[in-house]
Amino acid sequence: MSRREITFTQEQIAIYAQASGDINPIHLDGEFARSVGLPGIIAHGMLQMGILAVVAAEAAGGPGRLRRLTCRFAGMVQPGDTVTFTADVAEPGKLDLRAVNQQGDAVLTKASAAFATEDVAPAATRGTREGGDAA
Repeated sequence: MSRREITFTQEQIAIYAQASGDINPIHLDGEFARSVGLPGIIAHGMLQMGILAVVAAEAAGGPGRLRRLTCRFAGMVQPGDTVTFTADVAEPGKLDLRAVNQQGDAVLTKASAAFATEDVAPAATRGTREGGDAA
């Protein structure tokens, strides 16, 4: 099992907004977010999914083994919320993933990942002979 507990901050969300290019004011401006019916600033779903992918990659034995990851964005995460991300091997090549906030509510649901059960050569070295010559 792989596990991470993350307490989201307004600064973290703002940094992700700039890095991703998703500067929607619901992620940056609490007053604006409330004006459209949200409880305040909310974290990007893709920020949460990215953290889930890191946890899945750890459980899979490394990022090179991860083949597919799916989830549904199910709940809002606000600054100050603590989310626990976990990945458990359900069967060979499959992970059950969870993301649950401090109240025990799932913020990502229907989450799973597929992974290679054997080491796979990085794409840059596949199809090359010893010494790096193309096959």
